[in-house]
Amino acid sequence: MSLPKGLAEEVSKNLVMVARLIDEDPEQAYAYSRIALRLASRVAAVREAAGFAAYATQKYSEALAEFRAAKRMTGSVELWPVMADCERGLGRPERALAMAGEPEVQKLDKAGQVEMRLVAAGARRDQGQLEAAIVTLQSPELASSAVQPWTARLRYAYADALLAAGREDEAREWFGKALEADKDGATDASDRLAELDGVEFVDAADLSDDEDQDGIENLVDDEDDDEDDHEDEDDDEDADPAEVAAAERATDVTEYYDEDDEEYEPLEQSAADTDVRGDKA
Repeated sequence: MSLPKGLAEEVSKNLVMVARLIDEDPEQAYAYSRIALRLASRVAAVREAAGFAAYATQKYSEALAEFRAAKRMTGSVELWPVMADCERGLGRPERALAMAGEPEVQKLDKAGQVEMRLVAAGARRDQGQLEAAIVTLQSPELASSAVQPWTARLRYAYADALLAAGREDEAREWFGKALEADKDGATDASDRLAELDGVEFVDAADLSDDEDQDGIENLVDDEDDDEDDHEDEDDDEDADPAEVAAAERATDVTEYYDEDDEEYEPLEQSAADTDVRGDKA
């Protein structure tokens, strides 16, 4: 409302593109956010959108600066958890933990407080304090059976921390609880459960390609076999009957001959065999 109509429309279009692309193509979303920022840097919503676009592309220093600007403009503490997470991204988990103890946290709504708890637990893990991370996540929100928008992520983080601490049985239980609450597929709890149970998934597309290749190879082999059969049939049609008979008798001699057998007596040679062999000679 603080911008001229034409400029407001241009800025809003860029912000819409940021929202559409930030999950699928964060780099492109970031590019749109920079356009909006250049057009209306004094608008808090623009600074906030620019911050989230920078955060999605792991430009944490830039994101933190934009979030601080938006906070100054609005006076809201809503961005406090993501600002703390930027500190983690910059390799400063101690600052994130310090922010978790600031009065701003008490001004957050329930969703914001849960988010702050997740960030604090992550900071503990950054410092190698696994048990402290587990304790940080233990809260009434975790113990509640009610499913809220944050429930799946909170349970998932707890399960992941348990697994990192070597408590596999408890981790499996909480991954299962996270999956129950994850109606939108926000986590990969099902994959983590399968991994713990030793289940390996095969890409159906790859399997289909392998089957198609096997089918082609089998088809080629069958065609080769058919060609060989036809060649054998052609050879049989061209063969002289007398030669065939002689070859069969020769096969019989070879098949049953045993030079160690004292009782062996070679088969008598027929006149037809003699004629055939004479012709060959």
